[in-house]
Amino acid sequence: MRFFTIFASKNDMDDIENRISDVFAKGYEIKKNENEYFVKSKGLFNRHKISIRVASEDTDPDYFDKNIPGMMGFYDRIPFEDENLKGLVMTQISVLNTMIAIETEKDINEGKLQLFTELLSQIGGIGFLPNGILLDQEGLVIVYPDGKSGPSNFRPHACTRKVMGDEITSEEGEQRKDKTIVYLKEHGIPFIDSLPQLPSLTQCEFKSQEFIARRAVALLIVIQYACDVAQGNDLHESKDFVINMLQRFGVEEYLTENESKLLQDEEPKVQDAVNVSWQYEAYWALIWALGLVDTLELPVEVCDSNYAIKVVSSCDTFEEFYLKTVMRSKEEMVDEADKIYRLHWACVNSRVQGQEAPAGMIESIVMERRRGLFWLMGHRNEEWDDISMDT
Repeated sequence: MRFFTIFASKNDMDDIENRISDVFAKGYEIKKNENEYFVKSKGLFNRHKISIRVASEDTDPDYFDKNIPGMMGFYDRIPFEDENLKGLVMTQISVLNTMIAIETEKDINEGKLQLFTELLSQIGGIGFLPNGILLDQEGLVIVYPDGKSGPSNFRPHACTRKVMGDEITSEEGEQRKDKTIVYLKEHGIPFIDSLPQLPSLTQCEFKSQEFIARRAVALLIVIQYACDVAQGNDLHESKDFVINMLQRFGVEEYLTENESKLLQDEEPKVQDAVNVSWQYEAYWALIWALGLVDTLELPVEVCDSNYAIKVVSSCDTFEEFYLKTVMRSKEEMVDEADKIYRLHWACVNSRVQGQEAPAGMIESIVMERRRGLFWLMGHRNEEWDDISMDT
């Protein structure tokens, strides 16, 4: 095997040259000719060359017009053992707009493969091998050519430009962004000016107070079942309790597809349950929006689960719970969404650099808060299970 290709969804290619330089900093010489890099080992023995070609929809639109449909056709024909994973892979391919093609003089050995997967990790995206194996940005297999799932817990990533088109700016959005940057500076958290604005209030489609309240109650109830699955508790008793609670509060219809599947599966997967149980943090963002939590602090500690449960368990009906809620202003909610968006970028940037998240933040908390806040403001009209986490 002499080829390793990285595909990504990126707003621009500005950081790719630095990523290549970082990965091949030791023991290699790098020469650049426009969008192609020639990497040569410095050793006296076993000298070898690597060529790296970088292209995007802007620099080589013909490549993407011809190859992305072919790639989608290839994976569409594969008999995936997990149809949900197939949907995620097809979604990812549909938003790819950047390609880094690596070619070596000799077959890729283990050492070179480690370098290439490190570059994949730094850039983000997916790795494509000539035999059809698809890798996530950590180098874990997403799917094998025969359709068997790999160990990756894959989620697609789309850049804002690919999903939203060219950035639409507003004075309101710029003021909000500036206010967030002041907050980031105060807490010593890195940021980039190029991260886009969030939409203005008039561009958002906010959920109603009642919709948010019913979704919050449904989520809290199903989280209890997810925790029992993750901890190996008696699921028959737990399921009966959860279904009764959903019916009692009249919120059965406010479960997502993933949550309903978790309840219906005879043998629910532990990882699926863990994913849902982390959504305590998204629920926390919802009850903050409903005025039941005073402040969303810097995401360095998990939420107070005892209080999170009590705000609902102390009520006998949904109506009783709803009467306790006082909706925050739209300005507050989008301000908080902008903050969590930029905190998420800081976490992702640190992770790809192999560093701890800044200010002691926990990225899983950041992601789930972002899910809740982006959902309630109707960002891109995405469903709860499909809130994109692009940065």
